[in-house]
Amino acid sequence: MAPMLPLALLLLAAAEIPAPPGVVIDHQPAATRKYIGSPSIAILPGGVYVASHDFFGPGSTQSTSAVTRVFRSTDRGRSWRQSAEMHDQFWSNLFFHRGRLYLMGTTFEYGRIVIRASSDGGITWTAPAYLTGDTGYHTAPVPMAIHGGRIWRAMEFHPRGPWGFFEAFVLSAPVKADLLDPRSWRFTERLRFPQDAAAGKHWLEGNAVVARDGTLLDILRVDNVEKAALLRVEGDRLAPGGFTDFPGGAKKFTIRYDRKSRRYWTLSNPAPDAPAPASVRNTLALASSADLRSWRVERIVLTNPDALKHGFQYVDWQFDGDDLAAAVRAAFDDDEGGAHNFHDANFLLFVRVPGFRKQGR
Repeated sequence: MAPMLPLALLLLAAAEIPAPPGVVIDHQPAATRKYIGSPSIAILPGGVYVASHDFFGPGSTQSTSAVTRVFRSTDRGRSWRQSAEMHDQFWSNLFFHRGRLYLMGTTFEYGRIVIRASSDGGITWTAPAYLTGDTGYHTAPVPMAIHGGRIWRAMEFHPRGPWGFFEAFVLSAPVKADLLDPRSWRFTERLRFPQDAAAGKHWLEGNAVVARDGTLLDILRVDNVEKAALLRVEGDRLAPGGFTDFPGGAKKFTIRYDRKSRRYWTLSNPAPDAPAPASVRNTLALASSADLRSWRVERIVLTNPDALKHGFQYVDWQFDGDDLAAAVRAAFDDDEGGAHNFHDANFLLFVRVPGFRKQGR
């Protein structure tokens, strides 16, 4: 029998593995070859937090019938309990609308558009409602927008072939419609990335955002450059609105408007000096803008010196009084060797950003 290590050495060994920041909602060891993706979070009117994530990777069913887990917190994010697990749900966002909680995304990687609802705060869910019969759709946990008496969401269509060449579009339904009825939804035409763009090759993971002048925009991540693309929604079509410098624009981001500060806010992964910024996700920053075109970094929220196996990415968040409440897909150390790499996350974390309107905190 091998000699047992003294307790002091065991404690020292354990202390060498840092705890991930925030509160762990879920953990999936890298050895399973299932990785945590698509974090989303909603705050219900009674104060309950609901979070979700899906699984991707070679050990998952992302290509056939993807799996999403749902979690609830009744103590403002200090502890979490899983409340549901469902198939045919991928790349999905939670949102609360007219007394019901919804989960909307695709059935699998480039699958059909799907939505389902919960009337008890994420404990039980309806059967999936498929909004399209065809496949090829792409998205992420992105915000919903209310505009012109309709509820809007941005998505993309991925044509057959190599990764990229996403065709942007938005879909919408009347605010009082049955969102589980495919007949309620209307789609714009699809728009491809401009071939004459000065930088970038593709756009993806668009946000439906209402600008200060009342214009509805689709603001998209741009592949491997620190920029965002702005598209105007004009009836049943999208019109190019140009590109703007955006901290973390090469990675997925969520934009929401705060009436108190009269600014738009995001949590993103700036990497301004990286030759391939899409692959640098080890710093999470809070940024804001008054006009959706000029952005400034307000503070660093999370960071780790190692960009190869650490990432705080795909962050979804909600306003919570003076704070932001965020769900983070994180690649971080654990007692099983850590994450496979920065991209293949092993944690879903809850992170609170206190006093987000106070600059420099």
